[in-house]
Amino acid sequence: MMPLSMMEAGEPNVIKKVGGKEETRRFLENLGFVVGGTVTVISETDGNMIVNVKDSRVAIGKDMANKIMV
Repeated sequence: MMPLSMMEAGEPNVIKKVGGKEETRRFLENLGFVVGGTVTVISETDGNMIVNVKDSRVAIGKDMANKIMV
C-alpha cells in the first residue's frame, strides 16, 4: 500500500484506504474516492495531480493525494 501521490500516470489503481480527519475523508468520498474504487493518475505537476475517478477528472493537491492509499 502506498499513497496516490507516488503512482505513475496512466496506471489504474484500486483505492485501499482513505485517511485524514473526518471532514477530509467525507470531502474525498464526495469527489468519488471510495475504498474499492478505481483511480488513475492522468498527470502530475509540482505535486498537484489530475486523476480520473468515477468517470470524472479531479484535480487534487499533494497533501490530499497523500491521504489516499492504493
